[in-house]
Amino acid sequence: MPHSDFKPLSLMSAGAANGNPGAGTEPWTPLPWADSPRYDARSVLPHWPRLHAGHELPPPAEGSALAEGWALYHSGEFERAAAIGLQHGAEGMALANQATAIYANYLEPRESVRLAMFRQVIERAGAQAAAEPDNCQALYWQSYALGRYSQGISVARALAQGLGSKLKGALERVIELQPRHADAHLALASFHAEVIDKVGALVGRMTYGVRSETSIELFERGLELHPHSAAGLMEYARAQLMLHGEARMAEATRLYEKAAALKPADARERLDVELARAGLRD
Repeated sequence: MPHSDFKPLSLMSAGAANGNPGAGTEPWTPLPWADSPRYDARSVLPHWPRLHAGHELPPPAEGSALAEGWALYHSGEFERAAAIGLQHGAEGMALANQATAIYANYLEPRESVRLAMFRQVIERAGAQAAAEPDNCQALYWQSYALGRYSQGISVARALAQGLGSKLKGALERVIELQPRHADAHLALASFHAEVIDKVGALVGRMTYGVRSETSIELFERGLELHPHSAAGLMEYARAQLMLHGEARMAEATRLYEKAAALKPADARERLDVELARAGLRD
């Protein structure tokens, strides 16, 4: 049964890592399943539209190093994928930021390292967005990392630091530039619900321009664009509870059950499906 406090932050316990909890030099935690979908530089391309249904992204050239990097990402080799992305400068930044942010969100067991990784993505994507104001990938991954970082330090503290306005503006710009960007719709919908949950509907509307009806509309549009998004279904479930309380528990549970029943197309989707199953067990 999902609870409104459930956040998809990590599948690993804080005690799973050894070494200095403040250091980021240890190898990244591997994906805990051997049966997740696997891709190589050739096989990833025919599946590209499905794998990137949440956000449109031109595929890399067949046989290129970036094609190999994306194949590694979709196979759950996040550390190797991020390294390849960083080797290719601006062209590989979307891969580097996505691999780092997704790994940090789901698998990094050390809170200090997780937050440091999100800060890296915020800085890299922010610098790219400043140089390329219409770069949807940079804007989206900056906002994704801002959102997860804000959850890590507490949403109230993040709002006080002005991070919420930056996140909201970046997501609204992504949707303006790319109206079919499902992940941006879902992330902005979650932002509206999170702020209302923390400061209330009146303060949220007057201070941050958030509304419960806008959250629901954004979720519905995001899931219309990407109906196989387990992450979106889970966030919608949490939003139902944050906005309407225990009266929506049956609907939240239905959304979790739908997410848990999905067949994952890659490693990140496998992580989401496992989180949905864990949420139902709690």
